[in-house]
Amino acid sequence: MPRALLVFLFISACNFSHAAQTILVFGDSLSAGFGINQAQSWPTLLARRLADEHYPYQVANASISGETSSGGAARLGPALKQFEPAIVIIALGANDGLRGLPLREMRSNLDAMIRQAGSAKVLLIGMRLPPNYGVKYSEDFAKVYAGLAKSHRIAFLPFLFAGFADKRDAFQDDGLHPTAATQTLMLDNVWRALLPLLRKS
Repeated sequence: MPRALLVFLFISACNFSHAAQTILVFGDSLSAGFGINQAQSWPTLLARRLADEHYPYQVANASISGETSSGGAARLGPALKQFEPAIVIIALGANDGLRGLPLREMRSNLDAMIRQAGSAKVLLIGMRLPPNYGVKYSEDFAKVYAGLAKSHRIAFLPFLFAGFADKRDAFQDDGLHPTAATQTLMLDNVWRALLPLLRKS
């Protein structure tokens, strides 16, 4: 997946923006809106839903296309200082898996990121690999996310593509990145996992 810096700040509702807390989205191209208009990406749609549902949060999307867990671990500290988020959504690891990187390193990087989040609430978003990567590697890959979520007792979405991963028309021509129309399905998956962390006051 190509690497390109994408950092955006979306204000969820102007009339309470001064009191709004920040949700930091920290992912790769799947969260950076690769190949589509940024206004259609699921983090942007999240900001709109928060406003529509009257939740006092703004969304900072610090996702980078091509990012690995190693790069994310190196970048998270400065991002935490910049945005001081109340909630951190970690959606990394897909590129580690696609490149066949050692899973112990991915686990270590994601573990470090969860720990860095400190007092912020964390939502960990998991991924699945295509079957051609081998059954054992694919199963162990998924277990990294589940194990971290359990050990840290954090909010967890096992699979960002749940409900549409097997639908070819849900993805762009590369077969990896969801289309603009599919972003709402991704948001629905994220929303269900995120909702218990949200507060209206």
